[in-house]
Order: sequence, then C-alpha cells, then structure tokens
Amino acid sequence: MLFLQNSSSVVSADFVTFTEEKLGQAEKTELDAHLENLLSKAECTKLWTEKIMKQTEVLLQPNPNARIEEFVYEKLDRKAPSRMNNPEILGQYMIDAGNDFGPGTAYGNALIKCGETQKRIGTADRELIQTSAINFLTPLRNFIEGDYKTITSEQEVRITQSEFDRQAEITRLLLEGISSTHAHHLRCLNDFVEAQMTYYAQCYQYMLDLQKQLGSFPSTFLSNNNQSSTTPVQSVSTPSVLASASASLPSVSNSIVTSGISELKSSSGSRKARVLYDYDAANSSELSLLADEVITVYSIPGMDSDWLMGERGNQQGKVPITYLELLN
Repeated sequence: MLFLQNSSSVVSADFVTFTEEKLGQAEKTELDAHLENLLSKAECTKLWTEKIMKQTEVLLQPNPNARIEEFVYEKLDRKAPSRMNNPEILGQYMIDAGNDFGPGTAYGNALIKCGETQKRIGTADRELIQTSAINFLTPLRNFIEGDYKTITSEQEVRITQSEFDRQAEITRLLLEGISSTHAHHLRCLNDFVEAQMTYYAQCYQYMLDLQKQLGSFPSTFLSNNNQSSTTPVQSVSTPSVLASASASLPSVSNSIVTSGISELKSSSGSRKARVLYDYDAANSSELSLLADEVITVYSIPGMDSDWLMGERGNQQGKVPITYLELLN
C-alpha cells in the first residue's frame, strides 16, 4: 500500500511536468511514445467506463428520482428503503382485482394468475439489479474512484531530470495495468450478460407457465384472447396454444365432449347438466349461467357443435358446452 502511495505521487509529478511543458512553464523533457500511448489509453478507458457505467445505471433503474435517492443513501452509507418495483405493483393490482371480481370467475382467476407471474418477474428484475450492481457496476466504479485516481491524484510542482527515468518506469508499470483492467472489466461484462440472460430466461419461463395456466380456461375465453392478439409469438404458435389448452382441460370435460355431447346431439332427448363456470350471455339468444346450478340441455339440428340449448324454468337460450358437465 505504501508503495502505491509513493508511486502515485511520482506519477502525478510526471503529469504536472508534462502539463507545464505544454504551457511553456518548464524545461522540455521527453516522454517516450509508449508512455504517452499508455496515458492516452488510461484516459480513454476512464471516459468510456464512466459512460458505460452511467447508461447501465439508467438501464437498471430508469427512474431518475430513484437513482438520485439511491446515490444519496449510498453517500450517507445507509441502506435505501425497499420498495416494490413496477412489475410487482402491477402484479399486486391484478391479484387484488382478481380477488375482488371473485377467484371463481374466469376473469378473476386469470387476473390472479397474471398478477402472480408479474410479481415473479418483479422479483427477477430485483435480482438482476442486485447482481449487476455487485458484479459489474462496482468493479467499474472501483476503477474510476480507485485505480485511475491513484494515477492522477497526487501532484507535485517539479521533478528533477535525474529522477525522470525512474519515475517514468513507475508510471509505466501503473499504466500497463490498464490492460489487466480491460481483462477484468471483460469478465465483469460476462457476468452482467449472464445476469441478463438469467433474467430474460426467467421471464420467458414465467410467461410460458402463465400461458399454460390460461389454456385451462374455457374455449370462449381463449377465443377472446386470440381475437385481440394481432402479433404471433415466434416460438409458440396458435395451434400449440390450443393444443396445450386442450391438454389442460379436466378429463371430465373431455369425456363430455367425446361421448355425452355426441350422444345428446345424435338424439332428440334432453339431459340435465351442471354448470362449471359463471357465464354472461353475449346477446338475447344466449342464456346466462351461474356456477354449480343444474339446467336442462338439448340439441337442435344445425346448431354449432360448441353450443347446446339450455333451459332454466321459463328461460332458455344457447349455452357453451365447455361450461357444462352432463349428469347421468
């Protein structure tokens, strides 16, 4: 440590001498080309490190007020208060709305699933910020506030010509460390990229899980989503979504569609059916349903294969078969 302090003083003296020579205030001394190249390389590294560090902070925390607050707490050597990030806040809103609408409804249940996924993404985002700060930003900041200041901090007015060669050698040794600094920053950059890969892989997996969960909802709910989507997902096509949705439906529903419904449509009789989910009629030709109620259903020739006629007392109308469980 004492060696570095003494060396930094000598290096700074070289810088002062070099500056005074440029201004014509001191006798001209020759800096060899290699030393000048190292000085230029150190300055270039410092400038680009500052830019990369600043923009990385913007990437990890887009809110300028939050960055200022974190900076103040860091200078005060105090831990900043923990706050929910944007995905976590959105996720909590979705969960609260889903609970308010009712977890038993299709929309309420879907909101809760989406909210839980958004909160997991928020947690992954928080882990990305922490990992990047430790493995990437801190080493860059240590170079700016440590190594580079060691080269430029201490100042002396003059040095004698007899000491110049020894001082230049010490400066060269320090500046040649810039190459190892680049290698160290490269390793830190790899850590930063790996942290981002982990973050986006987590987000992708979370959304895949959410897609599978949404696939278990009734086909009418899925069709609404498909109608509102105009941009296809590159790696998950619409057929695969429908396939996963069909695979996720309960076995009871599958048996209804393949056997009970076919039998009912081929006959002219009626059957009792239990309603699996709440359903709001889209128009006057449909019948609204309440979960767990029992209604009478029958088929009409020429009716769409996804619908049956339902009766409840004096009320009747079309009902979706995916909302029903036929009773014996």
